[in-house]
Amino acid sequence: MDDSAKSGCRIPGAAMLAVFGLVGGLSTGAVQAQADFPNRPVRIVVPQAAGASLDIAARTVGQRMQETLGQPVVIENRPGANAIIGMEFVAKAKADGYTLVMAPPSAVAINPLVFKQLPYDTLRDFAPVSQVTGITFVVVVNPSLPVTSLKDLAALARKRPGELPYGSAGVANMNHLSGELFSQLNGVTMLHVPYKGETPAVNDLLSGGNAVMFTTLPSVLPFIRAGKLRAVAVMGPQRSAVLPDAPTATEAGMADITTSGWTGLLAPAGSPGDAIQRLYKEVARVVRLPEVGEMLAKLGADPVGSTPEQFTAFIKAEIAKWTKVVRTSGVELKP
Repeated sequence: MDDSAKSGCRIPGAAMLAVFGLVGGLSTGAVQAQADFPNRPVRIVVPQAAGASLDIAARTVGQRMQETLGQPVVIENRPGANAIIGMEFVAKAKADGYTLVMAPPSAVAINPLVFKQLPYDTLRDFAPVSQVTGITFVVVVNPSLPVTSLKDLAALARKRPGELPYGSAGVANMNHLSGELFSQLNGVTMLHVPYKGETPAVNDLLSGGNAVMFTTLPSVLPFIRAGKLRAVAVMGPQRSAVLPDAPTATEAGMADITTSGWTGLLAPAGSPGDAIQRLYKEVARVVRLPEVGEMLAKLGADPVGSTPEQFTAFIKAEIAKWTKVVRTSGVELKP
């Protein structure tokens, strides 16, 4: 090879310095971009309609987050198909920390168990940010039912195997599976009556069309206070501040049926770790603000603000718990 060919393979010193400078500039820019997170609006997708409790929680928290993030937090409703539409959208969004989903437990822990062709995988496609709230579940009955405790309810179900009707917002909904959990742990069989939503199920409970519901406290609290429904027990680990006279399942001797609703923020898998940490810290700060606590209390929710690691462990435990319930109940997988 002659000298000219050899010289053609060499990169002049000045050019080499320019290349290193460019690479260094790109690296510094990437680090700076992460350090400056967020430098544009953050979007929280709500996979339910505007006005739902999940939507209210997202707007309440998002509004306070933007005060210290220094960027708008935009709430975008993408309801439909058991929250699948919104969840899939975020799972496939760019993993940069700017698109999040405020998810309910059904979308995270139950959909993967009951849909054969779910377009997302909870553990593979999402990076948990923080559990935002916990929502108390309560066991309520029509006052005409001769039941004042969980043990009374189990005893009545044994006397009327397969006949005692309990309502839910639909097959494989949290209402349904909470009733299945109660039945399995007490060795009883009740009659599941699915409705197209929680509201019609509650309305039928009020009229005596069904006898029992395992449901969110906010959906029935006004009727409990009015004496139109009887609270048998709360299913959370502690008594509710807005329903202090109702014992917990643990106090009733049925600790294993403890369950609750919840909301949590997730980002697409692969989102930058520093962005996840910044978002988690904002959630933890916001849910502890007195005015936010008051708003959440009106929804029957308690502030949580867990770390990404704690939320990940919680999700795995929820999936394991409901997997057992679904398999034992024989709930059919949907296409």
